[in-house]
Amino acid sequence: MSKVWFVTGSSRGLGRCFVEAALSRGDRVAATARSTGSLDELVAAYGDAVLPLELDVTDKAAVFESVRRAKDHFGRLDVIVNNAGYAQIGAIEELSERELRDQFETNVFGAVWVLQAALPYLREQGSGHVIQLSSVAGLIAMPLGGAYQASKWALEALNETLAHEGAEFGLKVTVVEPAGFATRSGKNPDPLANGHMAETNPAYDGLRRRLAETMGGQPAGDPRAAARTLLKIVDSDAPPLRVLFGQGFYEKLQQVYADRLKTWADGQDLSIEAHGELTPR
Repeated sequence: MSKVWFVTGSSRGLGRCFVEAALSRGDRVAATARSTGSLDELVAAYGDAVLPLELDVTDKAAVFESVRRAKDHFGRLDVIVNNAGYAQIGAIEELSERELRDQFETNVFGAVWVLQAALPYLREQGSGHVIQLSSVAGLIAMPLGGAYQASKWALEALNETLAHEGAEFGLKVTVVEPAGFATRSGKNPDPLANGHMAETNPAYDGLRRRLAETMGGQPAGDPRAAARTLLKIVDSDAPPLRVLFGQGFYEKLQQVYADRLKTWADGQDLSIEAHGELTPR
């Protein structure tokens, strides 16, 4: 049976590829973008199978209305793809309050509004699959990405919580953690060039230069291949809670998590000391 998708951030990049892959196999998609003009080609190619919706995910009321329209139009919702987001770049000292709040308004609150709008329908159906686009930046922290990484770490926790809360209602949750993908003119995206940049402090210029020299070292993934893989995941009876998309970061993550475990192990004396005397309950 064909599936009905609700996808945010459908105008370009991975989101656009996800939409095209779903439509090309006969699924139906409510595709959202800040401007529906960017979706005209999809409508011309797939007609009534695609419902274009203009949406800024930071507008909570608009999110609820868009999800309702999608449900009313197609009669059900099977796959919710929280893809809309962007990267705010800047050292912690450089970030303005507005930049930090805007990052969370889009990446975190926007995703939560979509979930809160869709979950009542999914619970009523007793089924549904939430796909949350995170990033390898949701697992490790690197310089100049504090705002973006904090938003992705928050999404990791929110969706792991959702997986526990929604299991009894038949809800599946998968957090997709992409590495670099060639979503801009065939190139591996460089967040230092393509992200939203904070006003720079010269004190961090050296760090910026060193980081720029290392960016793009990982192989650029094919977004169309990522879309084909996502189809396999949404068709699975037992999809993973988390999945890395792309090569080159698994070994890095192994070392990061080994270092974390060692740090906690080395601090066990401090942990016990901090607990104090055990008090019977």
